[in-house]
Amino acid sequence: MLKFLNNRRTIRKYKEQDVDNGLIEKLLEAAGRASTTGNMQLYSVVVTKDEAKKAELAPTHFNQPTFKNAPVVLTFCADYNRFNKWCEENEAVPGYDNFLSFLTAAIDTLLVAQTFCIAAESEGLGICYLGTTTYNADKISDILNLPDYVVPVTTITLGYPDEAPELTDRIKVGGWVHYEEYKDYDSADIKRVFGYKDEMEENKKFIAENGKKTLAQVFTDVRYKKADNEFFSEAFINLLKKKGFLK
Repeated sequence: MLKFLNNRRTIRKYKEQDVDNGLIEKLLEAAGRASTTGNMQLYSVVVTKDEAKKAELAPTHFNQPTFKNAPVVLTFCADYNRFNKWCEENEAVPGYDNFLSFLTAAIDTLLVAQTFCIAAESEGLGICYLGTTTYNADKISDILNLPDYVVPVTTITLGYPDEAPELTDRIKVGGWVHYEEYKDYDSADIKRVFGYKDEMEENKKFIAENGKKTLAQVFTDVRYKKADNEFFSEAFINLLKKKGFLK
């Protein structure tokens, strides 16, 4: 298992090969064994294979090739709707109209999503997480007809790999693990943890292509800009209000 995990890769190109619904359900059943708060299972998953529905969703993911190429798309949603209704039908008053409840459901959702990914990869399938879900959660919610107390958290593309990419670099474990208490980073630590990234030829090319001096500037000025973060934050907060999680 450790060898399997240490060699996993994100797959963005898929073969034109269907993924059997029976296999998808077996993978989801296995994912449902993931840890969950109070055994409430505060998540739902919308499986999309229909090309028309995928075409409708594609713009919400900025028409990424991996989305359009994937035979299967799964939208993992934080879901208190189902649990609330169970409470109400059993003479219990749910008190889950707050941010903590959304966060609890979001954690449950990400746990089941990651467990699904590991299960899928163990069966020879490839996956790719799409961070665009939280950018356009309101639009995705409308397209998928999500009711109150249901919010999309992440999207995963799924299919049989049509590529074998190199392993993506990762910060070494010593750069992000702390024992007993958090040890803050000084300038030397930051250079030790991130320094290798600046020396990678692919990153040097990336920096040049974006007209920047450092890789950090590519992140702050191009990929994840403050203005974009604030814009999408406001949209997501508004969705949480609309769905009943915030007053």
